[in-house]
Amino acid sequence: LLYNAPFVADYAAGANLDAQVALGDEIAAVEPHFRGVSYGFIPYDPLRMQRLFKYEDVVYQPEKDAHEMGLMKTIYLYNKVINEVKGLTEGSEQDRKILIAQAKASRAWTNFLMINYYGLPYKESGAANDPGFPIITEADVTATSFKRASVKEVYDFILDDLTTAIPDLPAPLANRYIMSGTAAKALLGKVYMFMGKFSEALPFLNEAIDNVTGASIPLQLYDYNLTFGVGGSFLPIGAFGPVYPNATNNAENLYTKQFTNYWSFTNNEFVLTPQAFALFRNSDLRLKFFSNIPYSASTPYPHGLNRRIGPISVLFGVMLPDLYLLRAECRARLNDLTGGKADVEALRRKRMPVAEAAVPDIIAADRIALVKFILEERIREFAVQGYRWFDMRRLSVDPEFSSTVGYTHVLYKEDGGTTSFTLRPERFALRFAQKLISQNPGMENNP
Repeated sequence: LLYNAPFVADYAAGANLDAQVALGDEIAAVEPHFRGVSYGFIPYDPLRMQRLFKYEDVVYQPEKDAHEMGLMKTIYLYNKVINEVKGLTEGSEQDRKILIAQAKASRAWTNFLMINYYGLPYKESGAANDPGFPIITEADVTATSFKRASVKEVYDFILDDLTTAIPDLPAPLANRYIMSGTAAKALLGKVYMFMGKFSEALPFLNEAIDNVTGASIPLQLYDYNLTFGVGGSFLPIGAFGPVYPNATNNAENLYTKQFTNYWSFTNNEFVLTPQAFALFRNSDLRLKFFSNIPYSASTPYPHGLNRRIGPISVLFGVMLPDLYLLRAECRARLNDLTGGKADVEALRRKRMPVAEAAVPDIIAADRIALVKFILEERIREFAVQGYRWFDMRRLSVDPEFSSTVGYTHVLYKEDGGTTSFTLRPERFALRFAQKLISQNPGMENNP
């Protein structure tokens, strides 16, 4: 049951968890595509994404369910396992402990995503008072009344799930769809980083990376110098981008959660901003995932704009490139500049010719400059895949690096002009859909 339900790992069209793609500051939009004129062959509701891109308060029509609430199915399933497996007599006690631990760690991943959708970014001075997300521990489909816990309470619940689960989780990675001890430690380190607790995060990030070599299935960074070289496995590059491994076979994937990314597939309205595109060197092989021509068109975008082409599915469970960059940032923040430089270069050597991969000395010797470089590396690695929105949230409350967050979206119009939309701090938390609020009288919504 825990692994056979398709919605557990794969969020498809009906409950697509793609809001974060439209929210990132590395994204721009282009007419006429933004109006919904061209959406390939995918059944699609453009109004939702237009509202997200414009940072509007109301995203869903009153009768609509929020896509993001599709996660509640997984919380129900994890709660059922956690609460009922302990009473079973089949299997060994150790097997039951492992199953409960896997469900707890998976529940933690889900609640971490939900609090990053609906709660304000974690800030020590306000987390105890900021409304977060309901903490649900029972598998009760008849429940209709939910109360929001504070942001701090939700994070404490996530930490408790992970810290109690890890001792019972087999550390070596053996299945990308099942939470391992390695993936859980990586997630725990990431949660601490999103709380701004870098000293607490580093040991878990270290343990996770140390455990990578013990995996019983392939687990390593792809070397784009090889995969895009002559006869490389990512070739040929077609209309939907390079040939890219699926979740089951992806050697960079520690724990599978994925969603369909229409903006690396057939949709043309969202492109990379010129500023984000300028972060890439010409030798960066990640540029092979971009095109200056809209899907099913022959005329390039205006203004030198580029859209993403592939992979069609975004893997965002626990990923090895994310793990390396999180540790690089953590080390640099804690003044281990040598370690931070080593981690970011370990990734860069796999993404461009080795001769181009070194961090410039003047940057590597300066703590602030190195952290900013690593944050920009995260944009280069995960552009138009939704990761940036979650980085923006945590950085927005970081006194040292809040200036790295952009608050403006630009829409390029057909007449050559532009329209801008401004992100207000309260919109770092999405509002709950009106349908859910109406069904739960007394439940507080975000401003």
